[in-house]
Amino acid sequence: MQSDILQLIYLIGAVSFMVGLKMLSKPNTARQGNLIAAFGMTIAIIGTIFLYDGIKVSNYGWIFGGLVIGSILGTISAKKVKMTQMPEMVSLFNGMGGACAMLISAVEFNHLVAGNPIDALPKGPLLIIMLGLIIGSISFVGSLVAYGKLSGKVGDKSLKLQQVVNIGLLLLILGIAGYAIMFGPQQTETLFYAVWVLSVLYGILFVMPIGGADMPVVISLLNSFTGVAAAMGGFLYDNKVMLVGGILVGSAGTLLTLVMCKAMNRSLVNVLIGNFGGNSGEASTSPSGGTIREINAGDTAILLKYASKVVIVPGYGLAVAQAQHVCHELEDLLEKEGVSVKYAIHPVAGRMPGHMNVLLAESNVSYDKLIEMENINPEFNTTDVVLVVGANDVVNPAAKNDKSSPIYGMPILEVENAKNIIVMKRSMKAGYAGIENELFYQPKTSMLFGDAKATLAKLVTEVKSL
Repeated sequence: MQSDILQLIYLIGAVSFMVGLKMLSKPNTARQGNLIAAFGMTIAIIGTIFLYDGIKVSNYGWIFGGLVIGSILGTISAKKVKMTQMPEMVSLFNGMGGACAMLISAVEFNHLVAGNPIDALPKGPLLIIMLGLIIGSISFVGSLVAYGKLSGKVGDKSLKLQQVVNIGLLLLILGIAGYAIMFGPQQTETLFYAVWVLSVLYGILFVMPIGGADMPVVISLLNSFTGVAAAMGGFLYDNKVMLVGGILVGSAGTLLTLVMCKAMNRSLVNVLIGNFGGNSGEASTSPSGGTIREINAGDTAILLKYASKVVIVPGYGLAVAQAQHVCHELEDLLEKEGVSVKYAIHPVAGRMPGHMNVLLAESNVSYDKLIEMENINPEFNTTDVVLVVGANDVVNPAAKNDKSSPIYGMPILEVENAKNIIVMKRSMKAGYAGIENELFYQPKTSMLFGDAKATLAKLVTEVKSL
């Protein structure tokens, strides 16, 4: 009876994950979907603690102490995090999931060794433990490195023949793990810890050389790794809800990774070995002897107020300046003046998947104003003014015009087709991909320099005064 109730709870939990994931696909249902999935996880945890057969639980103090401390820390972190730091938090939390899978493998390996003769370890469980250890370790350490890179604490670093070293190390890890499973009974423990150490090293080398422009793809890929590692735990414990949750995270992360690669017109292999993009921030010489045309806030306000259609292109600079609220204020002001205002969203804008959507949703921008790249591109021909706020690489025409550019072939927001382009930037430094932007030197483009939040506030004031 107790086991049947637990299985029913697991079924409800698994269904809630699926429903929640489906609801996350739409901005107006995402919050509710998140709560539904969290409910499923909560009842699954409670059911496991009190109804799991075969193990007598006596350490409730440790269990609930950990739950309370973790919940408090998670809540405080989520409340205090700034939108600019959201990618780092996602990486950090994802790394914690990888760490859990890694530690589960270590604990269950010790249980397996303690419960069986060293020369008769069951190969099936040992295979699952090894996979959980390898994938969890890579996800944990790789996510920490990604956190460091996103926060600016870790730079892009690579070894000579980096990819050869990485591939060789991965093959070595798989070879040792395979030997330990099939032929290494007397050395299994030593080989297990060797695989652990090498997997941690690989996690560092795997993410370290990948350029800044590719970090959204890497975050998504590491997220899928964590899901697969969690699924290994589901196999170990014959836990259906853990298995379903891990598979959902793994498959969703993989699909998102492939979608983002498609949005960049690059294969996943190319992302992992291409390494384009750093954080140098250096500006190169102007292409074709082009010149920069500056504009002031007053003239920009006139263009905006008397336009029929304005498209705002948000980028990471908007997040850095915490300017989403004043941007929404400008949007509301222009709408009252009869101007049609929309937002153009590039799939890889920002530092994580969906970063711009989350950022603008925080300032209560209407969901129907957030237009995806493939839908907004045909509208630029009829747009009077495009206001680019802190975006760079996702509007760079070099992706279409310069075959020597590392971003050549990446689909971009075709803002150059609009009648007027206003680019808001602090300076002429290159974007996160570390390359020059041809858009800045085109005749229709004007540069409005300054902090995004302060400049948008000036635009609000100027529009009101007209």
